[in-house]
Amino acid sequence: MKTLSKVTTLLLASSLVLVACTSSKEEASSSPTNTAATTSSSPDAKKEKLDLSWMVIADASAQLPSADKDFVKKAIEEKFNVSLKMTYLPFGQDYTNKLNTMIASGDIPDVFYADGVPSNNYIRDGVARDLTGIVTPAKMPNYFKNWVSEATLKSYQVQGAFKRAPVPYETSYYRTFYIRKDWLDKLNLKMPTNYDELVSVMKAFTFNDPDGNGKNDTYGFTAAGGGASISMDFPEFLKNGFAGDTYVENDQFIDVRTDIRMQNVLTDIKALLDMKVVDPDWFLNKYGQHFDKAAQGKAGIVIGQGRDLAFDNNPAGLQMKAKAAGQTTADWEPFHPWEKTGTWVETIPQNPFLLSSKSSDAKVQRSIEILDWLAGEEGFLLTRYGKENVDYKRNGKDIEVNQDAYKKDVIDNNNFIEVYGWFTPRKPEVFGLNIIDPKITERDKKIVEKINSYKILPSVGTALTVKEGMDIGAMRKRMNELHVQILYKEKDAANWPQYRQEVMTKFGGKAIFDNYAELTSAAKGKTIKFKSDN
Repeated sequence: MKTLSKVTTLLLASSLVLVACTSSKEEASSSPTNTAATTSSSPDAKKEKLDLSWMVIADASAQLPSADKDFVKKAIEEKFNVSLKMTYLPFGQDYTNKLNTMIASGDIPDVFYADGVPSNNYIRDGVARDLTGIVTPAKMPNYFKNWVSEATLKSYQVQGAFKRAPVPYETSYYRTFYIRKDWLDKLNLKMPTNYDELVSVMKAFTFNDPDGNGKNDTYGFTAAGGGASISMDFPEFLKNGFAGDTYVENDQFIDVRTDIRMQNVLTDIKALLDMKVVDPDWFLNKYGQHFDKAAQGKAGIVIGQGRDLAFDNNPAGLQMKAKAAGQTTADWEPFHPWEKTGTWVETIPQNPFLLSSKSSDAKVQRSIEILDWLAGEEGFLLTRYGKENVDYKRNGKDIEVNQDAYKKDVIDNNNFIEVYGWFTPRKPEVFGLNIIDPKITERDKKIVEKINSYKILPSVGTALTVKEGMDIGAMRKRMNELHVQILYKEKDAANWPQYRQEVMTKFGGKAIFDNYAELTSAAKGKTIKFKSDN
């Protein structure tokens, strides 16, 4: 029987999952035979060999191979004369728990990726190193030329200190609903164009046996809550006029998840859950697991980001994973009921990378050289398309992928280069490159064309950072707890207004959002106010 567990069971299971998953996938570094290699910045200088430790995010399906097959690791270690240890996990609570464990034990990675909220704590607690004179156009020319402006970097700082920098981010937004078009066809349904039609399709996918196996084992929709929060993938946000996490409306700064109108969103999500059309594990799903479930034929609708998420030959994508899971008729296609009114907001800098305050100057400098190399054309090509003249051939700006070689070297080795590709989005046009990939099908091109047709709304126009003394982590944690409490423990969302006041006053929400409104005012050149009782 498909039923939702009680919240206490969910939260207990969540905590057990987090404890069980804190051991990361690590690839121990091997000692290169070449004990002195040159760097790109000093081609004639021999440098001391250094041991570097990095912690980065990677898709759940990516895993480093044995050292003899890891050509990226070999290239980095030889080029920069280092022994590089990569610790990696999918982005989420398990990642943060693992990083916090390493920090608590004094084993701070030389370079590490962090969520925006925890990064404030790392800065406050002295874990992160000051980046003044380190992250500069002179020392990271590729980073600044290709990805991040000095103005963006300046607006990104918190607590009056320069101790974090944004990871290069995708400025084009490819966020969309995906649906099993083959299930629609089997049930003689049309593509949903509004909320009511969307819910009707969810019901059909749940109760009308869309896969024809005679079992009651499918759901209409799935998402990932990470055992901690309500996913903004739920369409009830859009139903209530919320496209994005923060935005400006009538010269007012809106923080969606603390807005007074969240009462309506929570009411509608409770109603959807009561219909039993949502994967009951959505709350515990870590990011990526909801895609795996969708690919396995357990749900027919999911929201995803990335232009190639449903490409025919993307090994980490819905379509290829579905085929591998025996879903031979799977046809994942993009759609969006709000494509004409606004699907999301323009992107702003997301999560940062930080350097350890315990690392030596030599390790810091070497890590910065490697990061800038990753942000440049040479590093980008190696960590996205493999080895030149093996996995691809180059003719000027044309990059022609060798499909068979790429499959043998990369895909069959757990798509491992994604572990190294954490630092750059897959955006070859930044370098003026034209990718000639026989794997890109006409269907793939139509997917991109469809998503590019969606209306995207203006963003707040700047990175949103807090001042010293503001604890946005505690505020968001309490906000999430109250959302979950309403969803699973209370009969309705009537208590949200009073809960919201607690978030705004006791947990400093109003001060934080007043500050965000000031930052937005500076970016937009006009006065923006946060209306706390809106």
